[in-house]
Amino acid sequence: MNQIIFTPFNKNENQNLNYEFVNKNNININKNFFKIQLFLSSFTILIMIFTFAFYIFSLEEKEQISNNLIDNYNISKLYANYNANSNKNYYEILGIIEIPKIKVYYPIFSSFNDDLLKIAPCKIYGNLPENYGNLCIAGHNYANSSFFSNINLLNNEDEIYIYDNLNKKYVYIVFDLYEVDASDVSPIYNYSNDIKQLTLITCNNLNSKRIILKAKQ
Repeated sequence: MNQIIFTPFNKNENQNLNYEFVNKNNININKNFFKIQLFLSSFTILIMIFTFAFYIFSLEEKEQISNNLIDNYNISKLYANYNANSNKNYYEILGIIEIPKIKVYYPIFSSFNDDLLKIAPCKIYGNLPENYGNLCIAGHNYANSSFFSNINLLNNEDEIYIYDNLNKKYVYIVFDLYEVDASDVSPIYNYSNDIKQLTLITCNNLNSKRIILKAKQ
C-alpha cells in the first residue's frame, strides 16, 4: 500500500512558503502605510509653507500701507488749512513716531481699533506732546523688525521723537522698561502731572504679558 510520508523537509518548506507569503503582505502593507504617511506629511508641509508665506505677505502689505500713509500725510500736511488754536485731534493721524536706534518711523493714528493697529501705532490715552500728562501709544509686536517689535532693545537714555502736525519735534528720553500682566492698566494712569511723559505698549509674544516703555521730554 502506498503511503505518503511528510518528511521534515516538506514541512519546513511549507512553513517557509507561508512565511514568505505573510512577509510579502506585511511589506506591501508597510509600503502603502509609508506612502500614506509621506502624502500626509507633504500636504501638511505645503499648508504650513502657504500659511507662512501668506502671513509674511500680509505683514509686508500692512507695512506698505503705513509707508503710503506717511507719504500722503507729509504731502497733505503742506496744503492743509491748519489753525494752531484748533482741536489737534482734527487729523486722523496726529503725527509721526521715530525711534532711530531700532529704525522705527510710523504715523500715529489719533484713534484706536484693531484694524488701525494692524497698519500703524495708535494713541490709546493721554494728551498731545505739547501738554503735560501721559501720551500712551500702542503698537503690534510681530516678532520681527516692524512696528514695536524691538522696543525691548531700548535702554535708558535712548531717544524717541514725536513729530506733530506742525512738524514740531518733541524729544523723549527713555527712563524705564518693564512688563505687566495683560489685564494691568496701571501704566496708562501711573504718571506725574508735572512732566510730559510717553508710554509705549506692545505684547510680549513669549509669555502673553505687556512690554511697557516709559520716556519723558
